[in-house]
Amino acid sequence: MTRSEFDDIRAHIAAEADHRDDLLLLARSLLDDLETARMREATLRSYYLRLLTAARATAAADAAGHPAPLTFLTAELGERGQLPAGEEVNRILADARTAAALVASLEGLPAREQAPPRTTGKGARARRCAGTSRTLPR
Repeated sequence: MTRSEFDDIRAHIAAEADHRDDLLLLARSLLDDLETARMREATLRSYYLRLLTAARATAAADAAGHPAPLTFLTAELGERGQLPAGEEVNRILADARTAAALVASLEGLPAREQAPPRTTGKGARARRCAGTSRTLPR
């Protein structure tokens, strides 16, 4: 849902404020929950994009022979307080080995063999906006 759709729903609910029944209270609660979830998703997408950018920059620096290719990734992880230290290092490495083994067993491949890239259809998928705009009764 777009921000304007949230605002339209909120305005419609506010117009019915003098009818304090359970349905309107539920609608307000659901709308607030949906908006919170949308903001959380946007934040997570932002974090993911920053981490992906740092990972790509690290790979590019390594390919270019940069003397310290991990700089980009460690800076991003450090900014988020996610740099491993001490005993945590061994736990993270063990978790990564276990995850790789689980993924490999799900795909039926030996743990060190990499799965071929999956392709669907021809070329990139086009994004389409489907649906119609809606109006709320006033």
